Amino acid sequence: MDFTFTEEQQAVVEAARAVFADVAPDSVPSPALTPGAVADEFDRPLWAKLAASDLLSLVLAEEHGGAGLDAIALCLVLREAAKVLARVPLLEHGATALAVQAHGSPELAAALLPDAGRGRLVLTAAAHGRTGHDPAELAVTAHRDGAGWTLDGVQTAVPWAHDADWIAVPAHTGEGEAVLALLPRTAQGLVLADQYSTSGERLAELTLSGVRVPEAHLIEDRGAWEYLRQLLAIGTCALALGLGESVLTMTSQYTAKREQFGFPVATFQAVAVQAADRYIDLRAMEVTLWQAAWRLDAATGGAGGPLPSAGDVAVAKIWASEGVRRVVQTAQHLHGGFGADTDYPLHRYHAWAKQLELQLGPAAAHEEALGDLLAAHPLA
Repeated sequence: MDFTFTEEQQAVVEAARAVFADVAPDSVPSPALTPGAVADEFDRPLWAKLAASDLLSLVLAEEHGGAGLDAIALCLVLREAAKVLARVPLLEHGATALAVQAHGSPELAAALLPDAGRGRLVLTAAAHGRTGHDPAELAVTAHRDGAGWTLDGVQTAVPWAHDADWIAVPAHTGEGEAVLALLPRTAQGLVLADQYSTSGERLAELTLSGVRVPEAHLIEDRGAWEYLRQLLAIGTCALALGLGESVLTMTSQYTAKREQFGFPVATFQAVAVQAADRYIDLRAMEVTLWQAAWRLDAATGGAGGPLPSAGDVAVAKIWASEGVRRVVQTAQHLHGGFGADTDYPLHRYHAWAKQLELQLGPAAAHEEALGDLLAAHPLA
């Protein structure tokens, strides 16, 4: 089998690198030095550059002004974005657009996707439930109400919600069915309360009290939420990979220059072995990410049952959650006290890595989920 990226995918990487070339990872204050959010909103000028380079419309069909690419292309851009800690809602925006395109009505897609591809509309998604530990679709109830629906409940830690125009909110009907609602941020009955991530970004707790949703803005396809959930998962794995690669490069450069006893510390066996172990972590994170992204693209969207990609996504999350933690811990150790200096960018990479680890969840939980999947669907 040929595992190389296509010419189109390689062109996507080159375009992303060109856009992110001028982004400085230490361009915003350290979260340790700011009592609230590190910035009032995301990087709007960078967002405009992404739109002008057609990187926001990559995954959209041609009829919506896009290039018709897939989740792998989105992950390639996310990988490059994480290398420079780009403060843009690229993951949530792209994943929500893909979910609307795959499972939404033609009318909903036509209303949102063309402007989303041009950067005129910002999309985000609520994926952490009421507490961050319970299924997101169980945190909000959806009841039919005449020609539409009414939503009630709470979703926590919603990224970029204060800046988004539309928010994708999973909900349950009380009959075991998960639906996906697209809500304008200004919807009546929707209240946003400030929260802050470990990386210092502004999040929101969403409280929904009798929020009315027209029929056209609610996706009843049972596979829509599962598809979006897995897109967000593999996208987070892509962010963890890009961040880890940048951190390992930073560590390699530092240990090559730092000398002890007249020799670069990179030549010491104890240092070289630790760096090699982290390189292996990154390669495992990479191969499991692309396996999961390919499997998700190859899946039909999950109609009628669990997505065939669920096991691959669980494996990717196991490696990403453990791997990104080990990479930054080793980087801090090999940098010594210099790594804790808030004027040095490694401090911000560490905060971002911890936030990604929290978003992914503990590896043990994913191992348990993988065991349940294998028990339910034993290998032939």
